[in-house]
Amino acid sequence: MRSDQQNKSWNEIKTNDSWALFKIMAEFVQGYERMSEIGPCVSIFGSARTDENHKYYKLATKVAEKIVEHGYGVITGGGPGIMEAGNKGAHNAGGVSVGLNIDLPFEQHDNPYIDKDKNLDFDYFFVRKVMFVKYSQGFVVMPGGFGTLDELFEAITLIQTHKIDKFPIILVGKEFWGGLFEWVQTTLLDSFKNISAKDMDLVQMVDTEDEVIEILDQFYKQFNLSPNF
Repeated sequence: MRSDQQNKSWNEIKTNDSWALFKIMAEFVQGYERMSEIGPCVSIFGSARTDENHKYYKLATKVAEKIVEHGYGVITGGGPGIMEAGNKGAHNAGGVSVGLNIDLPFEQHDNPYIDKDKNLDFDYFFVRKVMFVKYSQGFVVMPGGFGTLDELFEAITLIQTHKIDKFPIILVGKEFWGGLFEWVQTTLLDSFKNISAKDMDLVQMVDTEDEVIEILDQFYKQFNLSPNF
């Protein structure tokens, strides 16, 4: 049987969990209110550890500039590395530059290229990810780590299961992404039949900023720009 002290501790946990709902709700409300005003945007994901001299930092900056030139804003996770490059490109091109920041123990701090009125802070990863999915007209995914993979595969899963409408998911850097999606093809699809052949069409792989824009423009010649659910 539980001791009185154990029961008290369990009750305190349940109470804290219940009150946490109000903080979660507040993050959703703030996020919805502020993000609903930004207009059509494309999210750029990638490693926070990528140095400004790296070719993918420079490419992410060019991609963001092109995105703005074609009428979209840019959303990133607000931190350094590829995220900074995305905001920098949007800022350089005079476009909307949004940062969805989250407090992390090692590497997260907001970068200086985010519009001051579009710099949002989150405590919960899952709330932040909802904002990316709901208010992005496309995902541009640069080389990154576990966080980048998490955001990528969540978007693929939501589209695959028809929880959200399809939007472009563009992987930049064939040398980086090629091996992973070869494994998806040969193992998940061919060997184990854990996905359908049509699921392979949910992502496209490119190497240049011009290819990114071509995919976005072709998609939105067919579909309206709107929030995703």
